[in-house]
Amino acid sequence: MTIKDTIRKYTNDLKFVTHIPAKEVEMLMMYLLEKNTIWLHLNYNNEFEKQKELEQLIKKRATNYPMEYLTNKASFYGEVFIVKEGVLIPRPETELLIDNALEIIKDIKNKKENISVLEIGTGSGIISVMLALLVKDIKIIAVDINEKAIALAKENAVKHGVENKIEFRLSNLYENIAEINIDLTISNPPYIANDYELPHNVKFEPSNALFGGNIGDELLKDIIDQTNERDIEYLLCEMGYDQKKPLSVYLEKFDTKNFTFYQDYEKFDRGFTIQFKK
Repeated sequence: MTIKDTIRKYTNDLKFVTHIPAKEVEMLMMYLLEKNTIWLHLNYNNEFEKQKELEQLIKKRATNYPMEYLTNKASFYGEVFIVKEGVLIPRPETELLIDNALEIIKDIKNKKENISVLEIGTGSGIISVMLALLVKDIKIIAVDINEKAIALAKENAVKHGVENKIEFRLSNLYENIAEINIDLTISNPPYIANDYELPHNVKFEPSNALFGGNIGDELLKDIIDQTNERDIEYLLCEMGYDQKKPLSVYLEKFDTKNFTFYQDYEKFDRGFTIQFKK
């Protein structure tokens, strides 16, 4: 069967799990063949020789199993990262957290040359790796409670050539952090309420990277508390779309210079930046 006919055959199997079924069939074919889109289109009328392997991937994808876990890769901030089952898949809205961090780092660099950053809940390492790629003279400590995440984050750091700028540690929040010279803490922590019914595709991702407590913002509040206690000036976090109001009230008890919230691409409240008084 030709590549063209194979795409046509399997497109129907994915129409209920994605709005781009033909494109996803092509992506799985390119993954199996280790070829790009141009090659695939130039060879539409050639035989596709991995029918059995493709059929297995299509069946799995048809169950809402994430494409990123099937191909072991995801795009983020213009770069390609390794993704593996058991670690949270990167989301496009987290790119906004990077943008905000770069603005804060620019301000810090007006006062000092070398920047020290802590990332809590590094997952696949996308935040730390991107900051290491984009910022000169930066030293990052990236922590997670998931050993699989730490191992994967290290892989991504090596893939992008920034392993010398990031130290990865197994730690629950600040538990294994003794450093006192951290300029900024950044985090995309679990912030979904425990009883929230996840979409089918998200259920394949690790629950401890998604659920943040009975209300959902408990872990965010812990990070705020501990960052303040450590006398770290800046804290940047992603959050749930419905958490701006309760977090605004919670932040009133702290001695802050300012705090701001930002929205994601869909205009939902998605994160905040805090500057504590020092």
